[in-house]
Amino acid sequence: MSPEESYNEWMSLQPLSKKQEELLRNKFTTEYNFNSNHIEGNTLTYGQTELLLLFGKVSGEGDLKDFVDMKASQVGVEMVKEVVQDKNMPLTQNFIRQLHKVLLREDYTVYRDLPSGGTTSYTVHAGQYKTRPNSVITRYGDRFEYASPEETPLLMTELVDWYNDAEREGKLSPVELAALFHYRYIRIHPFEDGNGRIARLMANYTLARHGWPMIVIRNRKKPEYLEALHRSDQKVGKIPSEGANAPLGKIASFLAFFRKTVCEELQCDIGIVKNSNVDTWWYDGQMIRFRSETGNRMLNLMSANPHLTYKELAQSLGINYSAIQKMLEGMRKKGFLDRRDDGRWHVLAINSKIV
Repeated sequence: MSPEESYNEWMSLQPLSKKQEELLRNKFTTEYNFNSNHIEGNTLTYGQTELLLLFGKVSGEGDLKDFVDMKASQVGVEMVKEVVQDKNMPLTQNFIRQLHKVLLREDYTVYRDLPSGGTTSYTVHAGQYKTRPNSVITRYGDRFEYASPEETPLLMTELVDWYNDAEREGKLSPVELAALFHYRYIRIHPFEDGNGRIARLMANYTLARHGWPMIVIRNRKKPEYLEALHRSDQKVGKIPSEGANAPLGKIASFLAFFRKTVCEELQCDIGIVKNSNVDTWWYDGQMIRFRSETGNRMLNLMSANPHLTYKELAQSLGINYSAIQKMLEGMRKKGFLDRRDDGRWHVLAINSKIV
């Protein structure tokens, strides 16, 4: 199924009920921020992310920066949602710089050890284009250079102008426009940090401006995501200015990945809405398929009563204590549930049934 077919199916389900909208909004808030930040190395768990963003609470251990970055990420999402409401307002570089400042919040200094001894440092500027060259060591061990600080202002001007022109012309579909902007932006890498997060937010900016649901690029798909970018880089070539002006035909690998992702994300939301009268569970964009009805019953019991003990669960389900321990440990490893600091069970999986 194509993204366009999935979109048409999604639109046929509109309008959603308020409860369905709330369920999907909360799902996106947790899943988008968890995944986009984990791609960049954030260490907060799925449960910590949900608790922080949906309930404003901090639980467990974690680097303070990871908590702050996660909250800033959601502010960025809300900023995009607000801006896309005005369809007559063109994209500007100022908006992209403001979005970057929201994500990074303030300037900070990075210190690194030198192979020869001693340290070096540089400042990451929030909301300002880079002042030093940046590059990445690919998974194949070679260095890949992005646009130089001197090239960046002009290339960003050309990128934004191209986007606004392409949007007016309407020759590219929203999915193609989002994918091509993402790729061209990454080849410029205009900031010293946060470029991946900005690229994913801007892809959603494009989709949302055209009435498409926002999507999540999953952390579990990170190798596939990077490989699709790498293969497109091989087709386009290493010259940054050529990457910043890459034609759609040369980024076929990334476009295919992006189209597949959009389709999968839409189908997940469609599945949740279509099963709103059925007792099904979902986690991180996928339906949970239990081997027996016991797993479904267990999550329902724990969701209804987070204070249940192992013994009470065993009695309610009619299975022995050791089997309960084994099942719970398996569910915790998969991320379906966790235990809060106060001992209560925290069911992280989503039940699509709207009561």
